Amino acid sequence: MSDAGEPGRSRPYRPPLAVPRDPVLLARSFTAATVTELRHLLAVRVAAAGLAGDPADDFVLAVHELVTNAVRHGGGTGHLQLACNGDVIHCTVTDHGTGQDDVAVDLPESDVPGGRGLWLAHHLTGTLVLQRRPGGLAATVTVHLPGPGGPPRG
Repeated sequence: MSDAGEPGRSRPYRPPLAVPRDPVLLARSFTAATVTELRHLLAVRVAAAGLAGDPADDFVLAVHELVTNAVRHGGGTGHLQLACNGDVIHCTVTDHGTGQDDVAVDLPESDVPGGRGLWLAHHLTGTLVLQRRPGGLAATVTVHLPGPGGPPRG
């Protein structure tokens, strides 16, 4: 390979720039008292990462459902971590509840109060992953950032 204008002269090798893997956009513990503040902060960080409009609203609502589930069913507190890996934003919400072994993601009957948080998070993102851990449950949702000039990929 040669430099333009200087035939026969090769360019020195330059290694590619290191791209940080999973840069954390937000890491925050929460309680019932901080759920609303966390939702607003999450919306700001998601927008700053490049997600806007309905896809951003859906993602923020999905995460909000996971956060409120952690408060209601997971011991009253939890931790949220929002990160971006390439063109994928992922958010993991962990709680400290003992919980049940079989966590339902199905839509309950219309006459049953509550029980729609996990279903809604899955429905809004299509990517809900639940992992039972010794100290509680971890729920993760992801969304693709839009490519140049296009909508987010599903």
